[in-house]
Formats: sequence, C-alpha cells, structure tokens
Amino acid sequence: MNTADLGLPVTVPSTALFTDHYELTMLQAALSGGTADRRSVFEVFTRRLPEGRRYGVVAGTGRVLDAVENFRFDAPLLDFLREKNVVDGPTLDWLADYRFTGDIWGYPEGEVYFPGSPIMRVEGSFAECVLLETVILSILNHDSAIAAAASRMSSAAGDRPLIEMGARRTHELAAVAASRAAYVGGFTSTSDLAAGFRYNIPTVGTSAHAFTLVHDSERDAFRAQVDSLGAGTTLLVDTYDVTEAVRTAVEVAGPSLGSVRIDSGDLLLVAHRVRQQLDELGATGTKITVTSDLDEYAIASLAAAPVDSYGVGTQLVTGSGHPTASMVYKLVARAESADAGAPLVPVAKRSSGGKTSIGGRKWAARRLDERGVAEAEVVGAGQVPEELADRQLLVELVKSGEVTATAREPLDRLRERHAAARAGLPLSATQLSRGEPVIPTEYLHLSSGG
Repeated sequence: MNTADLGLPVTVPSTALFTDHYELTMLQAALSGGTADRRSVFEVFTRRLPEGRRYGVVAGTGRVLDAVENFRFDAPLLDFLREKNVVDGPTLDWLADYRFTGDIWGYPEGEVYFPGSPIMRVEGSFAECVLLETVILSILNHDSAIAAAASRMSSAAGDRPLIEMGARRTHELAAVAASRAAYVGGFTSTSDLAAGFRYNIPTVGTSAHAFTLVHDSERDAFRAQVDSLGAGTTLLVDTYDVTEAVRTAVEVAGPSLGSVRIDSGDLLLVAHRVRQQLDELGATGTKITVTSDLDEYAIASLAAAPVDSYGVGTQLVTGSGHPTASMVYKLVARAESADAGAPLVPVAKRSSGGKTSIGGRKWAARRLDERGVAEAEVVGAGQVPEELADRQLLVELVKSGEVTATAREPLDRLRERHAAARAGLPLSATQLSRGEPVIPTEYLHLSSGG
C-alpha cells in the first residue's frame, strides 16, 4: 500500500516484528488466561522532560499510523515465530488474523506537550493494544526527541533557514525519520535524498572538501563546480585558506556567486571577515552558510553574525544530547470483564523510584491566560469543564481500526502547527538556559498510582 504522507510511491513492509519478545508472551498468557479480550486503554506520556527542556514536541504521529496499518503477521513472520518457539500454536493462529480494530486518539503532530500529557491514547482489547507498545514508543520517542532539538535550533535561528544534514551520523533509516521530524520542528531542507523522496522535503547540497582536494588547485575545483552548477552554487571556502578561497570564488563565479560555506574555525569571527571581504569584492548578494557541529547554543551565539543559513548534523539527529523523549506506554484503564458492556476500571502502576503512573482514561486541555498565552496543561478524567471544552488537545486518529480522513496531514501543516503552538507559550519557553517546564501540569479528578 502507499504509505507516504504526500502520496509518494513508497511502501512499508510489515511492522509486526518491530516489537519486544515479551509482548507476544504476554499475549499468549492473556489468551489462555481469559483476559485478552478485556477492553483496555493504554496511554503514551512522559513523566519528565529531558533536563533543562521547557517543552516537548509531538512528532512521528504520521509514521505511527503507517506502522499500525502495516502491523500484519504474514507467513514468513509466523514461520519465524514458530521455528524459534516464541509462542504456541493457538497464539500463532490468533496472530495470523491480527488487525487493529480499536481507536487511537492523540495530540496532533507538531503540538507541544509537558510531563503527564496523554500524548496518545490507544483503546481496544488488551491483546490488540499491547502488541503495539514497542513500535509506537520507538517512533514517538525518536521523532519527538529530534523535533524538540529542531524546535530549539529553529527558535535560536530566527528567520534564518536551517538545513538538516545528519544522515551520516545515524542509522540510514533513522536518518529519514530524523529529516521528517526536523522539518516538523522548523528546519527548511535536508541533505538526505531518501527523505526528499519519501516525504517531499526540499533537498540541498553542492560539494564537500573531497571535491576540492581531488583537483590540482582550488581554482580548478571552483571552476568545475561553477561550470556545472552555475554561479548560484555554494562554494566551500575553508579547505585551505579562507581569505584566498573567497577571493578565488568571486573571481571564478563573479559577484553573482550564490553562497559560500564555512565548515571550520571560529565561525563568528570568520563569518564577519568573509562578509566584509565579499562586500569589498562586490559580491554583496552572496550568502554565507555555516556548518561545523552546530547545536542550538552555537546557533544562538551566531545571532549577531552575518550568517544567512545553518547546516546541522550530529547534534540534531542525536536530539542535541537527549536522543529519546523518555515516553512510556501504560495501561491506565481496563474493563472488569471481557463482556462488551463491562465498565472501565482505572488501573495504575505502584512502585518506588518515581515510576508511578496515574490511572484513568484521560482528556487534556491547555488553559490560557487573559492574553491568550498558555498557563497550564490540564489533564483530567470524566467531564471536561465547560471553560476548557474548546481547548481540548486530543484528536481522533483511528476509529474502529481505520485511519480517520483528517489524521494524515501534509508536513507543511505540521510545521505551521508547531510554530503556532510554540508561539502560544510564555516567552521563557525558548530561553536556552536550564529551567523547569514552562507551564505546569494540573490534574483534575485523578489520583496517582503510587
């Protein structure tokens, strides 16, 4: 089936084994013990944000929908489970017909979240919901971590564009997901062609140091690149001497040279010197792109520099020090029996060490102050207060096993949503200094499990 966000011709294989062994052994025991069919509610949330972060960013929802649709146990997968004696025959028979038939609600992709936010709610039988735990967490934890880092970087960059260029610093498939998440978080393009093909993200790139080094001189390299790609190309000017390279670049390409890229050295100092030199050479329209292991702090330090765009790799695809969002997938309510009309009972984990959870099927809303700025994330069970009715955050993504008509959205819409959500937070949300979540989480009609 076609699974690309924008209708691109890419198919996704079965995601059924993107899971942990114990999900299947739990299933076997539940089937034999009579609890597999109990109506259940699982929720995805995080107990805390990464240290120093003021908000989180929901990303990966579209990929979760793909994963749920493609969670199928075909013959080769069943043969593997049989040969490895992972589960018994009756369980294999049950898996052969597996299709998720429940409901999924979640924060829309690009929205911000806070500790305790019910980012995603999965409802159905215990058996069909428990199998989705690992793949849902795998996607949301990775993509949300990248999007949060991207958001901080795009906030620090202001109106200057950001290029995602971290494919060589992570797993080849994770690189595609990272490009997507970075785009949601505010990046404008990627160097990864697979991400461009899969998600229609704009791709950019010209040359690396190797291209200069393979030529007999820097001038020969610049001439070859300009002859092939035109004067509007970006020339890499720090292979040897930056000052000499800039002079040569303008001589070769003329004052209409598109851009120069600086990939090393004291970027603040070098950028000022390069800008002055370009202007003196008449290349006043030539832009400056900087790369070299940037993160949000380095980008912020260059705010006063004459830089036109940034390229970010390692720090982005590793979440700028926090490669996971630490989300969990917990059972928060289950029916008293397998009867269709059995009422739901809140359940919660009770343990020491901060790993408690809060039971109950939850809603979430964001309360605003008189200026329209967010002042609290309100999470509750039961009736939603009238004053919060139009501020609810969860939207329907899957109904009776089918992805809803509005669940999949173009990436540009997700970017816009994130920009609006971030703009609706208190100003301190975008400060890079360490601090607590920018707004508190308040609980209504809920009790802790520990």
